[in-house]
Amino acid sequence: MRTRGLPSSAQRGLTIVEFMIAIALGFIIIAAMLTIFANSSRARQEMQKATQQKESGRFASQLIADNVAMAGFLGEFDPTAMTLPAALPDPCATDQTDLIDALPLHVQGVDDATSASAPSCISDLKSGTDILVIRRAGECAVNGIAGANGAPGCESYNAARYYFQASLCNDASELALLPNANAGYASSHFALAKEASSLTRRRMECVAGQWAPVRRYHTHIYFVANNNEPGDGIPTLKRWELGVGIVSLVDGIENLQVEYGVDTNGDGAPDAWTPAPADIIAWRNVMAARVHVLARNTQPTGGYIDDRSYTLGRDADGDPKNIGPFNDAYKRHVYVTTTRMTNPSWRRQ
Repeated sequence: MRTRGLPSSAQRGLTIVEFMIAIALGFIIIAAMLTIFANSSRARQEMQKATQQKESGRFASQLIADNVAMAGFLGEFDPTAMTLPAALPDPCATDQTDLIDALPLHVQGVDDATSASAPSCISDLKSGTDILVIRRAGECAVNGIAGANGAPGCESYNAARYYFQASLCNDASELALLPNANAGYASSHFALAKEASSLTRRRMECVAGQWAPVRRYHTHIYFVANNNEPGDGIPTLKRWELGVGIVSLVDGIENLQVEYGVDTNGDGAPDAWTPAPADIIAWRNVMAARVHVLARNTQPTGGYIDDRSYTLGRDADGDPKNIGPFNDAYKRHVYVTTTRMTNPSWRRQ
């Protein structure tokens, strides 16, 4: 007789078929979750690569544009009356006389440079990219020179570096003197020197010991190197700096091309654009620059082939300068900025 409410038999577990079905379903669920995770991880990595590339391209473009805008800044000194050097100066010059002779040229460059045409102070140049040279004084008045008022937060005087000082005094011994030779200008209108004892151009009151602001003097040479660190294969925007040497700026920058806006009628505005000004007079008449930067991911993307061509300005004949296709797994983007060289331009207006 069976007791009412009790099961007729106890639960004895799963059959082998049920167990195998459960395992199979578990594997399917785990595989689906792993696939979702892997896809999500790849998407996140690609987003990080794209974000880094955009930031690198924009930063490199803005960095160069800001320096281009300051080209030719020499405080209150106007170098227009200075005599041009007989030939394009060596951008790598570190001698005081050579630096003074190069002052009238606020910008200089090499189109589609090779190791043979590149300045001697740069290395590991990526062949076929442009080189851009900017000359100017710093925005900040340095500290540490007695009698010359520095600015808060600016760097301190360093005897190993060059400094520029424009005279603000207008008596007969300084601004009123109009020498015809560059050496004459250097003896009265400005000082370009390392020694603090030579930085003695006076302020507006023309009182000895009350010196005009002293600014760091810069020669900057922008170029693209094949590597960031030796052998890493990451193309990088670098800069040679007077008194410092080569500095890495932005990795993932694969190409740099520059077009120069040349003033042909003396009004300070660019009238014609060229990647290679014809002579030293044309270089002096450069009033703007259009900078093309090609940024590349630093890591390849699996399954991607870059079969595109990229236009980076125009060549000397006016035809589009196309780069690529590269047929590799790196994603790229072009960034373009056009910047007026404020100081030489305003001096003509």
